[in-house]
Amino acid sequence: MTDELTVDVAGRPVRVSSLDRVLYPDIGFTKAELIDYYTSVAEALLPYLRDRPSTLHRYPEGIDGKHFFQTRCPPHPPWVRTATMHFPRTGKTFAAPVLDDVASLVWAANLATIELHPFLGRVDDLDTPTQVVFDLDPGAPAGIAEAARVALRLREMLAEVGLRGWPKTSGAKGLHVHVPLHAPTSYPRTKRFARTLAELLERDQPDRVVHRMSRDLRAGRVLVDWSQNDPGKSTVAPYSLRGLPVPTVAAPLTWDEVEALGSGGRYPLIGPAQALARLDRYGDLMAPASTRRQRLPD
Repeated sequence: MTDELTVDVAGRPVRVSSLDRVLYPDIGFTKAELIDYYTSVAEALLPYLRDRPSTLHRYPEGIDGKHFFQTRCPPHPPWVRTATMHFPRTGKTFAAPVLDDVASLVWAANLATIELHPFLGRVDDLDTPTQVVFDLDPGAPAGIAEAARVALRLREMLAEVGLRGWPKTSGAKGLHVHVPLHAPTSYPRTKRFARTLAELLERDQPDRVVHRMSRDLRAGRVLVDWSQNDPGKSTVAPYSLRGLPVPTVAAPLTWDEVEALGSGGRYPLIGPAQALARLDRYGDLMAPASTRRQRLPD
């Protein structure tokens, strides 16, 4: 196989290389297959990346080698857009990649970017989050069933204040619940809201839920991680692959599927082929979130 070549992607020349490099040794999944998945899923994935800076979680040597999160944009073609990020707490200012189209997605995948983590703000207003995210992370021996039950209780609490959330698998052992917002707000407000619900969940089920980050508190409980709602943090995108021993996808679920999980159903570790099949069957289950008109309660 040619080590390096230039391919046309929607009219843009994209240089790709080392396509036969194995990224997931357990199943022989290669960089070529990574690029193929991201081009195949691009129509569903790009709406969650477009107009947002992203952190690239890169695995140049595959999932068994060194890997790193990269928000500062690496060398790139002139058609890859960037956004200036400034973090007052550290004083750092730099340009982050913005993956607006299929060519940009292929460019990122060629860098062995397995995971894509967009920020919650858009490039034209980075200080305004467009959603609240709850990361439900079970600590062993708790598992997906416990996370699903917490997600269902969270759904009830959101409904009580007129909000709707959309669930997805984390691609690992937990669940995420995304709550879209279409009215201007601030990170202090969304973070305070998320923390308040996390504290209420812990008060409601102290033997099952924890909102504090200390690892010694998490055994057998589900951490409701509210800290994701911070201007300096990014969250794995729907349809992104994850860097686990086998390729799994952070895939949207229906609430019926979450209810089944809470009743002891099988955890749907969804791989690339299954994610594409689900898109063919159901469409993008999170797409309605983009038009849901809702705001944080006063």
